[in-house]
Amino acid sequence: MENTKVQEYAENLFRRFPELLPASESIFQAYSIIENSFFKSKILFICGNGGSAADAEHITGELSKGFLLKRELPADLKSKMNERLGESMDDITCKLQMGLKAMVLSAHQALSTAFTNDVDPMLCYAQQLFAMGSEGDCILGISTSGNAENILNAFKVAGGMGIKRILLTGEGNGKCAAYADCVIHAPAKETYRVQEYHLPIYHTLCMMIEERFFGKK
Repeated sequence: MENTKVQEYAENLFRRFPELLPASESIFQAYSIIENSFFKSKILFICGNGGSAADAEHITGELSKGFLLKRELPADLKSKMNERLGESMDDITCKLQMGLKAMVLSAHQALSTAFTNDVDPMLCYAQQLFAMGSEGDCILGISTSGNAENILNAFKVAGGMGIKRILLTGEGNGKCAAYADCVIHAPAKETYRVQEYHLPIYHTLCMMIEERFFGKK
């Protein structure tokens, strides 16, 4: 890995949580999948249920604006925006932050409730992914058990569309794992303990991705 700061974030995670060291290969694999999608200006879709849905929202927030870095707009982009508008936008562009294309699938309530009521609640995420996704995107499914049916269905659709699939889960091998390109196992079985490990894992992934795209060259 060329970016030493990216490597440092990962190493710091394993120093703080040495029990996560067995998951290091899958964490780096997940980073590579997400990096490749963002490099091609594609979308990372994120989904989960309950606390994992909150985690999905959290990840989207960290990626869509500055996390550890300010992510200021490049001068040439500010200039181009001024030119297109025909007047200065400096009072706005000085506050805007560069973001990455991350979309949480639990956020579209009108679509979700309509599809739940009219068709099948277990296909809500799959329908959204099918409508908004395309080959080259990736999806991060968060399921502490690895058995969430709506995530399983989304993974199946993703596989049919050429969308890479990352599963963030617990110790067990739930049904979703068989349809994932990358599985990150947290070393716990109880839901709350799995979720406690998920936070530092996805925070580190967000740090690594942010540094890759917005860190000093």
